[in-house]
Amino acid sequence: MTDTFKRRERKPKQQDEFDDRVLEIRRVVRVVKGGKRFSFRAVVVVGDRKGRVGVGTGKGSDVVASIQKGKSSARKNVIHVDLHENRTIPYDIDAKYSAARVRLRPVREGHGLVAGGAARVVLELVGVKDISAKIIGTTNNKLNNAMATMKALREFVNFTAYAEARTKKRKA
Repeated sequence: MTDTFKRRERKPKQQDEFDDRVLEIRRVVRVVKGGKRFSFRAVVVVGDRKGRVGVGTGKGSDVVASIQKGKSSARKNVIHVDLHENRTIPYDIDAKYSAARVRLRPVREGHGLVAGGAARVVLELVGVKDISAKIIGTTNNKLNNAMATMKALREFVNFTAYAEARTKKRKA
């Protein structure tokens, strides 16, 4: 037997650093000339519980495909949040995304994660341990509520960079 056909060595499958949670799966319909075409939309949140979190959506003809697309979309939208004392956020913040409004407040140590709905999932996966969150908006749309929470967390990222730039400017 000759070595004309060499077997390729497979790379070991990498262990994923992110935990993921499916927030919502919806069946969506597109009406065409011949009738209705059904597909699925999945909203997925990924996070490493160490300050990184992302939200993504995926659409596919079946549930598994839409979840996979949602995971890859969420990995592309990951942000890094500097947590205060590795357990909470530095200050109160309100954020609005579409019709969704969310308020995040830091609380004393040992208070725990007090939040509901999509905000709770996002905050769990970012690794916040002590926080009080309230969804103020009237919408029940989980995607918009998750995006409002992400927007609030993104503002902490900007504040941290701003504070670092100010301290460097002062020293110079």
